[in-house]
Amino acid sequence: MIALRLRQIALLLASFLLCGMAFYQMFYRTEGSFPSSFLTLLTICGVLSLIFWALVNHFQPYASQVLQPCVVMLTGIGAVMIARIDHEKGTAVAQRQLEFVCIAIVLCSLLVVFLRDYRLLRRFSYVSMVVGLVLLLSPMLPVFGQEINGARIWIKLPGIGQIQPGEFAKLFLAFFFAAYLFDHRDQLAVGGKKVLGLQLPRIKDLGPIIIVWFASMGVLVLQHDLGTSLMFFAMFVGMLYVSTGRLSWLVIGFIGFAVGAVAAASIFGHVGARVEVWLHPFDPQLYNRVGGSYQIVNGLFGLAAGGLLGTGLGQGMPNLTPFGNSDFIYASIGEELGLVGCMAVLMLYMIIIASGFVTAMKVKDGFGKLLASGLVFTMAFQIFTVVGGITLVIPLTGLTMPYMAAGGSSLIANYLLSTLLIIVSNAANKPAPEVSTDTFQYEALAVLRDHELKEREAEVAKQEKAAAKAVEAAEAGVEPLPATSDAMETEAIRQGDPGTPGTPGGRILTGGAR
Repeated sequence: MIALRLRQIALLLASFLLCGMAFYQMFYRTEGSFPSSFLTLLTICGVLSLIFWALVNHFQPYASQVLQPCVVMLTGIGAVMIARIDHEKGTAVAQRQLEFVCIAIVLCSLLVVFLRDYRLLRRFSYVSMVVGLVLLLSPMLPVFGQEINGARIWIKLPGIGQIQPGEFAKLFLAFFFAAYLFDHRDQLAVGGKKVLGLQLPRIKDLGPIIIVWFASMGVLVLQHDLGTSLMFFAMFVGMLYVSTGRLSWLVIGFIGFAVGAVAAASIFGHVGARVEVWLHPFDPQLYNRVGGSYQIVNGLFGLAAGGLLGTGLGQGMPNLTPFGNSDFIYASIGEELGLVGCMAVLMLYMIIIASGFVTAMKVKDGFGKLLASGLVFTMAFQIFTVVGGITLVIPLTGLTMPYMAAGGSSLIANYLLSTLLIIVSNAANKPAPEVSTDTFQYEALAVLRDHELKEREAEVAKQEKAAAKAVEAAEAGVEPLPATSDAMETEAIRQGDPGTPGTPGGRILTGGAR
């Protein structure tokens, strides 16, 4: 066990070392020295990460140990690029990002300590649904809701600032979806008619997916947020497939997504504009238009300038791309770290996703399977939409890269997501009790022997009570009821006669004989 813990802490320390080297190289190339404010914040983040690792080992000893180092590496790479762009623009976003990292680690530590068993979340399934919907629709409030860059997905709280509640809503809705699908998986798995070799579900079972489809379209209509609506719908369809194992649900979900996408592109101007930019990014009219393809084309130029190995930290121009520290941080990484750096980032995400799916396969509880698979699929879908949008595989959706993009809401929510995976992995990796050892067999025999002795004592006490009643009746001159064979046998045992009732050697106590 000690050797295992040493290997685990070595992974975490290696991630600290790589992130520290990246910060050192970037700062000395751009500023010539390492700012003391960053050194203090990085030290606090490192100490809190070690405390979190110790708490996981104490309260979740069988949890997966590959998630935290990967999350630390992704967070460090993102913070380096944010600080790099801050140097060019004269902003201080990176310092605030590291402060959010500290807050996220503290919240995750509390979650590890107080949520020992993830199955507790199943008890609050409908409460999670209400909380998730309230968070999702809270930006529509007239006082707190704010519209930024055409999307109304923010709320402003006094003393805290702007937060994006949809990032936290995905966690609560994942709890509800997992509990609901676990309770109704048998009904949803029943097939209806077959069409072209595909067994479709029954009409009455289409209600949940229709409701979620309308909710996703409502988010798109009211908040102009294409990414969030697609993410929630894809999360539910993915969890529905995991719970039932029927391919027909994926087909229905894809058809519903296609219908909704075509309708949204035709009805809503901002969705149609994104599709047009995706199809014709290098059109001069679109490039020069406000809200046109200027951002995505600059991101592509940045990726092209990076080449295979990149320009090097501090030697590129990622600040030329709008939102290069948030929505387009993947393009900024590709410019200064090249294709190799982009692939390394994707490999870190792949390790997290693979670990989550392994956890979902290993855990025996159905609710845990759905919860882990839903959380991991949500992260995978988010990464695919971001990278696909930047590289022109799909239209831009407005989502951000988990752990890397600037923004406290996304960072904290995704840290909590990874912590939930750690808690579920503890239950998945916990070894089953050994049933072949001598100690277990001895304890099992002892329990059986105690149980037999208690049953025998209870039976003897019952028989003695019946015999006592017979004696009292004889003394009172009342003819006793015929004694049962068990009572007579008990009285014979009390008299010391080994015989049994009904045999010549057995002496039975009757009437007034004492």
